[in-house]
Amino acid sequence: MLVLHKKPLKILRKNQFTRGLYVTDVGYFPKAQYHYRERPEGCPEYILIFCAKGKGWIEIEGKRHNLSENQFSIIPKNAPHKYGADYTDPWTIYWIHFNGENTDHFINPFVYPRTLIKTPNSRLRERAYLFEEIYYTLEAGNSLNNLEYSSVLLINLLGSFKYHSLFTQTKTSLNNDPVSIAIALMKENIQKKLSIHEIASSSGLSVSHFCLLFKKKTSHTPIEHFTFLKMQRACHLLDFSTLRINEIAIDIGYDDPYYFTRVFKRVMGKSPSAYRDNIA
Repeated sequence: MLVLHKKPLKILRKNQFTRGLYVTDVGYFPKAQYHYRERPEGCPEYILIFCAKGKGWIEIEGKRHNLSENQFSIIPKNAPHKYGADYTDPWTIYWIHFNGENTDHFINPFVYPRTLIKTPNSRLRERAYLFEEIYYTLEAGNSLNNLEYSSVLLINLLGSFKYHSLFTQTKTSLNNDPVSIAIALMKENIQKKLSIHEIASSSGLSVSHFCLLFKKKTSHTPIEHFTFLKMQRACHLLDFSTLRINEIAIDIGYDDPYYFTRVFKRVMGKSPSAYRDNIA
């Protein structure tokens, strides 16, 4: 376990970036037999407990709930509480104390415990890596970079719990999702011009049904999204190649470099040449 001392905590609370969300304590207790903690006055930070294996329990203001494998709970700050490991099957837990101005966004709705359903794409081990990286980052020292990076990792960690379904989809093929199939088609044909009918046909849906579904999921029309992907490709080539503007236009399917420039400026807010000039 690691507990930050007074000096780094003062920096975290005052720093414009980290004061939104920051770590105060972090730890990992494997097979924590006889583990027990009681705080009649509560704790000044929120406490996240993630049970990786075994069992335990948490009591908050007199109300008790059990915690078992792949479940997590958050104890509110300043709430009297106690918790402990099961006697016969003691829990293995990752835990973290955190605070900040933006905590409400990550802890609400306040309904716990919650279960992380174990599937081939649940990425449970990757979540454990986030705990460990926070620990090793802070163990390496309390420089400003380390403190700020720990806050970045904390945002990622808490986000993986709140947006669990999105976290599990990040590396999922989603073979049956028509929107993902269509986006894959766009990426594979970034140098071409695709009509809405060609894009929709990949999904097996009608054009009208596909467009409604696509906009609901991405907030863009299919053609808008295809244009955004083309502009992302253009930015990559402007960043990492010496291709001329007209060559980049051709690479992403624009025969007219002047039209490409107008589209790029509309999407990115500056011309391709201005974008390239401003690359750090």
